[in-house]
Formats: sequence, structure tokens, C-alpha cells
Amino acid sequence: MSARVAIYAAPGSLPADAVGARLLEQAEWWIGRSAAGNPVAPAAPAGWSRADVDAITIDARRYGFHATLKAPFRLAEGRTLADLEQAVERFAAAHSVVEVPNLALTRLGAFFAIMPGAPAEPLYSLAAEVVTEFDEFRAPASDQEIARRNPAGMTERRRELFERWGYPYVLDEFRLHFTLTDPIEPERRDEVEAVLAEWFRSSLGRTLPIDCLAIYTECEPGAPFELHAVYPLGSASAPESSATARGSQNAEPATQGTR
Repeated sequence: MSARVAIYAAPGSLPADAVGARLLEQAEWWIGRSAAGNPVAPAAPAGWSRADVDAITIDARRYGFHATLKAPFRLAEGRTLADLEQAVERFAAAHSVVEVPNLALTRLGAFFAIMPGAPAEPLYSLAAEVVTEFDEFRAPASDQEIARRNPAGMTERRRELFERWGYPYVLDEFRLHFTLTDPIEPERRDEVEAVLAEWFRSSLGRTLPIDCLAIYTECEPGAPFELHAVYPLGSASAPESSATARGSQNAEPATQGTR
């Protein structure tokens, strides 16, 4: 089976999350796509064309706006998507909402992301539980997947985590982040940072609730990831499908240039 699934934090998926809804709105205008399939009118900052934004958001657009909790994986033999859905629903109902405090625009290596700007121990504890709790659903990495990750280039600790959990950036190496760009050339980073700081100005510094877990799916290698279902934390209510997880956004972006 070549399809993959992932468990992500998906802000703005529940109607009560006003901070998340605004952040998601800004992010989808920026990357030019909604993983939930909602209509998006891609925008661009003043002085930029939409093609300029598209050129630095190729991977970000394919994956959709999210923060990784359990990185994409193929389902283990004998496991089905329905099995995973039931397990995620039970897990979410038994766990409380956590927060991403003081949203901060951050350079993470060569790309930009929104990350916690203050300690967030409950958030990181939840992320660690998601990694370990659902590992039984993960098929072992294929030779191709191992080669793509290049374990020889990892630190010893990251290689150990990759071999055990299928992803090197988990547990003590985990840093929650909402990716905004692909890698940016060093000479352009100051410009891109300034543009992003203005674009997300009304969201930065806010506290974002992580109030649900979301299953995303990739139907085949290279296909866009799609929001499959949303499971509220601390609630035993039925999950929301990707079609109803969030209504369409109709307001205009705070920092709009050309479309």
C-alpha cells in the first residue's frame, strides 16, 4: 500500500477556535490551498506576485497548513484506516486541550515556521504520547524511505529515534512548528521574514489552543495531503469530516497586495 496517513495538529478546524480560525485563514491565503477542500482565494503581499509566493511554498502547499504530531506513515499490515480512526477518536476523547503559547515567527534551519514562543510542556507531552501510542499502526520504513531520510547524515540520537519511531524529530528532538515556506536562500531570508511578520501580524503573540487531532491522508506518493477527519480533544463527540470541519472564509486578508 503506497498511501500514507499522518496525525497532525490542525488549528481552526473546530468552530470555537477563533485564534486558530484566523491563523488558518492567513496561512491558507499565504500557501494558496486548503487541505480541507474549502475555497481559497490565494493572495500576495504588496510588491509580490502570486507566482513569487507559490515559488517558495511548493511543499508547504502540498502538505497543507498543519503541525506534525505523528509524521506520515504507511499503515501496518492488517491495520486499516478505520482502525486508526477509532483509536484516534478514543485517544482524543481522553486527553485535554493544550496550548501553543505566544505564537512566534521562527527561522527553523532554512525555512520559516510559526512555533511556540514560550515553554509548552503539556503540548510536548501530548505530542510524545501521539508518537508512541499510534506506532503500532505504522508499517516499517521501506528501503526507499530509509534512503530518502539518509540516516548516515543524522546525529546518533536522531538516527536512533528514526530507527525506533520512523521519524528522527520526535520526543526530545521534537519541535512543534507550522511550516510556512520551503527552504529559503540565505540572501532572501531577511526579506521573507519581514513579509511573513507583517502577513501574520494579527496572530503572532497569541495563544493558540490545540483542541483536536486530525488525520490527514496522501492517496499516492507526491499527492497533496488532505484533511480526512477531526477529533476534538476532551470530547467523545463524533468526528467532523473534512467537508464540514470548517466553513469557508470570506473576509479579506489583513495585508493584501495583488491576487
